[in-house]
Amino acid sequence: MSRLEIIKTYKIYIGGQFPRTESGRYYPLKNKSGKVLANICLSSRKDFRNAVVAARAAFGSWSSKSGLNRSQILYRIAEMLEGRRAQFIQEMQLQGSSVKAAEDEVNLAIDRLVYYAGWCDKYQQLFSSVNPVASSHFNFSVPEPSGVVAILAPQENSLIGLVSAIAPVIAGGNTCIVLASENYPLCAVTFAEVINSSDVPGGVVNILTGSASELIVHFASHMDVNAVVYYGSNEAQIKLIQENAVANVKRVFIHNKANSLDEKAQGPYHILDLQEIKTTWHPIENIGAAKAGY
Repeated sequence: MSRLEIIKTYKIYIGGQFPRTESGRYYPLKNKSGKVLANICLSSRKDFRNAVVAARAAFGSWSSKSGLNRSQILYRIAEMLEGRRAQFIQEMQLQGSSVKAAEDEVNLAIDRLVYYAGWCDKYQQLFSSVNPVASSHFNFSVPEPSGVVAILAPQENSLIGLVSAIAPVIAGGNTCIVLASENYPLCAVTFAEVINSSDVPGGVVNILTGSASELIVHFASHMDVNAVVYYGSNEAQIKLIQENAVANVKRVFIHNKANSLDEKAQGPYHILDLQEIKTTWHPIENIGAAKAGY
């Protein structure tokens, strides 16, 4: 008798846990020949709301960590991803990638994590400033994280788009909720397993799977989300995000020509996008009077 293969159900990742979607829904992921590869959770509005609660709870602790500590954690993610290269390559092959393309994508994802790990304790030096003012004050401007970021990851690939979207957001001290590629979701939840074993506190990264057309309005309209990052060129979805984001003046970033495989997909300005500039005034003491004892 032939053995009946057990089809894995890939769960979502919220608050450091791996729950099934509260809706109980899933969709079968098929390869080009029509074979079912896995069952993928079809996340609901409630799942997204739970993820926002987890991201907000984690924000205070994560944003207050030193740049060096965040750097160490991102480097640890890269280490763990390196250790599971074979699994990611296999999952990409199941989704239609060639061995060479899969190997290149995994290598680039690892390198990109290391790249952003290096920026964690340096971007503030690059983007901070001491500003000239017409009064007896020091005036400093320093970038600080925006808060909770909702991300609609690139749809055209499985891993590198996800990593390219997440890494600069958390490198800058933000927390995030990410909707993975609907057509290539296998690596997303496996990457969540990597994150879960990489010293990343629960809630810093939350990964959902499902339909962008169903969830996009909730990503854009939720009042406790501070920014939305969208990768894609669907004009109707872009308009929907822009219209709904105004309710609480979310920051919106549209990457409609992004190619995650390109070197331009990385850089410190991707960190700066999700930072807010805080300016501080400090009075300058009258040095002459201080020396005279006044």
